[in-house]
Amino acid sequence: MSVETAAGDIAIRRSSWPLIWLGFAVAILIVWLLRDSLGALVKYPDKLELNLAKWIGLGAKWLVSQIDFVTRALAGVIELPLKAAIALLAKGVLAQNDAILFPRLSWVGIIGAAALAGYAYGGIRTALTAFGCFLYIALFGQWDSAMLSLASVIICVPVAAAFGLALGIASFRYPRIAIWVVQPMLDLMQTMPTFAYLVPVLLLFGFGPVPALVATVIFAAPPMVRATVLALRHVPDEVMDFGNMAGCTPHQKLWRIMLPTSRAMLMVGVNQVIMMTLNMVIIASMIGAGGLGFDILLALRQGDIGRSAEAGLAIVTLAVALDRISQAAAQERARSVRLVGESFAKRHPILMVGLVWLAATTLLSLFVPAFAKVPDAITLSVGGSLDAFVKWINVNFFDFIEAMRTWLLLNVMNPVKIGLLTAPWVTIWGALVLAGWQLGGRKLALLVALLIAFMLVAGQWEKTMISVYLCGISAIIAALIGIPIGAWASRSDWANRLVTLIVDTLQTMPTFVYLIPVVMLFRVGDVTAMIAIVSFAVTPAIRYTAHGLRNVSPQVIEAARAMGCTPRQILWRVQVPLALPEIMLGINQVILLALSMLVITALVGTRDLGQDVYIALTKADPGKGIVAGLSVAFLGIVLDRLVAAGAMRARERLGLQAVGQHI
Repeated sequence: MSVETAAGDIAIRRSSWPLIWLGFAVAILIVWLLRDSLGALVKYPDKLELNLAKWIGLGAKWLVSQIDFVTRALAGVIELPLKAAIALLAKGVLAQNDAILFPRLSWVGIIGAAALAGYAYGGIRTALTAFGCFLYIALFGQWDSAMLSLASVIICVPVAAAFGLALGIASFRYPRIAIWVVQPMLDLMQTMPTFAYLVPVLLLFGFGPVPALVATVIFAAPPMVRATVLALRHVPDEVMDFGNMAGCTPHQKLWRIMLPTSRAMLMVGVNQVIMMTLNMVIIASMIGAGGLGFDILLALRQGDIGRSAEAGLAIVTLAVALDRISQAAAQERARSVRLVGESFAKRHPILMVGLVWLAATTLLSLFVPAFAKVPDAITLSVGGSLDAFVKWINVNFFDFIEAMRTWLLLNVMNPVKIGLLTAPWVTIWGALVLAGWQLGGRKLALLVALLIAFMLVAGQWEKTMISVYLCGISAIIAALIGIPIGAWASRSDWANRLVTLIVDTLQTMPTFVYLIPVVMLFRVGDVTAMIAIVSFAVTPAIRYTAHGLRNVSPQVIEAARAMGCTPRQILWRVQVPLALPEIMLGINQVILLALSMLVITALVGTRDLGQDVYIALTKADPGKGIVAGLSVAFLGIVLDRLVAAGAMRARERLGLQAVGQHI
């Protein structure tokens, strides 16, 4: 009887939501009609705002004054391996009179070693990809800058991977730590803009490569944490039973059974750490990291589109090479079987050949200058041709480009922007809280209420609305582009292979690179930012849609065919409804990627939260940077929780099994 009563209460509550929303709409209308007399509900009163930026800034400066000796000592320790990596790859070891004590690794040796590593792990295709990527970097005059970036990656990846592994193991073994510490920390780390990491780190460690490395490690560790937890959760039960029967202690089971069994998934995490590290290394060039990111930033500031495009393509090729080699290494680790007592040299003879090749070419570079430095005679440059091509496009298609830009601004972007800026704050706050209550209950509603209230109290409401407008339009357009492409990819194998290749390439491109082509054509402004965000954020919509549609049960599709459904009916009435939760998760990732792009688009003139973070970085203002970064992070958490709750509700309605635990 009690179960029936509870079910009836749930049914009543669900049926009452349309009336609740109708009442809320009426309340909004009343507030709008009486906006002159209800001013405090239309515009948040200035007297209720708190100067959080000032307080946080003072607290940060006090903290720095107390632990300055610790940060300086830590910086000195971190700087040693970084200097060694830079000397090995980019500069060599020089005496005080600039005489070479030890040469840097030969560019010929590095190209050959990269190709041999690709062949050892992934075969001839991976070898050719690695060879072509590194050869491009050398021939187009980007070698020195690329090696500076690669040196930072080599130092950051092991540290970030080890930190992520330790945190992932702690989360797996102690669920309370995962729920109360790790989960909120990961949410904050992955939703806060990348530039926001740089502001407090810059205050603690000063200007230079060391704060860039610290910020990079913090940014790159979360994927390794998630991969570790996922890998340990999926260790087969029979493997664990074997460990129990053998009498292994918990420590032995972890290090001798679970981690070796999970090494394939852990290598996938390392792959993601490499990609995140390379992305952040480019951004960290703004505080002294140097490398390709600094070249792009300098070229964009000078309006040199050709030079920025060349450096951007060098970043892409370096990312592609590292991605392909690390992915191949992950798959090879899954296939390989290590024999007891077998040495590294016997297990990896090709890699040993690569090390010998590196040593031989580096020794030869002492006597043959062409092996030490890429000869100018063989370097190429397409910067001038790219500048001429962009000039030709602007001359011949200026009217069309300008008309499209103006139409987007006047008919799409400005109306949405004005609507959000003039809407009463209480209506937007109330709508989000009600949506949280309907989708996830009182706890989600309370979380949404508190996080949105932070933006009001911190005086960030106007810039938050501008961020919502820019990310919202970009996310909608990305979904409208990505979902049809994902549906098309799900219809045939060759289309899926083609789309997967394009998506994989797009996902290896650092965020900076997306600005270059749109700045070429659309100059600076909101339209440029929107196109760059769409280009960057469209990939999850494609991937999740294709994955969801292809994973619909073949028995269900066969049953629909038996009932006489056409292919179009099967797609829209069977596959899309069943794949809707996966598609919603893809949209969730689109939103988070759009938010993460905000600070990058501040470089092209946007006036949102990203600009505050960027200004705080240039002025070393930790209070302003942290408040703006937290506002972006809290906005991302709110949207993430709402969309995830909607996807979960859709799965429950369809009777589907949950995708997995959230960590």
